[in-house]
Amino acid sequence: MSTSGPWIVTVPWQNAKGTLEEAYGWQAKRLGQPAEFTMLGSLYPDLVMERLRLYKVVEATPSALTAFERLIAAYVTSALNHTPHCSSGLVHKLEDVEARADLLEQIRSSPLSIASGDERLDSIVAYAAKLTVSPGTIAQGDIGRLRRAGLEDLDILDLNNIVAYYNYINRVANGLGLRSEIPADHARHSVPH
Repeated sequence: MSTSGPWIVTVPWQNAKGTLEEAYGWQAKRLGQPAEFTMLGSLYPDLVMERLRLYKVVEATPSALTAFERLIAAYVTSALNHTPHCSSGLVHKLEDVEARADLLEQIRSSPLSIASGDERLDSIVAYAAKLTVSPGTIAQGDIGRLRRAGLEDLDILDLNNIVAYYNYINRVANGLGLRSEIPADHARHSVPH
């Protein structure tokens, strides 16, 4: 079995039927074709559809987190999980919001001890890192730190779901051998309508 692509069989777009064809088509409206990650679940079409729905709803949470904050939380998670597939797509999106290269390097090298000088950003990064590497140690004080940095409860819920979602998809990608980098155009248009 090849190590350059997923380690399990996937259903090509031209062979998709029923729910899988619908799910592929839903994503292809934005990308021109289904994404590699979407195809990774293709042996169970209902899973593909539910993953796309979950992605859409997580991305649409109406909180006050900025696009940059949401992307940084996802990037911290994917970097800590050593997930090149997801990390590469997030880097493209972060470029669009003009994330500083030195900040991304600091996150890559020491996400558990970031000190950017921005209390709100540092608390978001710290929460994302802790929830990723030691979720059982999250305590009420971690939520308190987020509140002191200006996050409201809906913002905290949004942050939690972003990190939880990326931990899930990171484990799917890493666990099934999806290590390719995401093309920039796919990264920027991957959320289904």
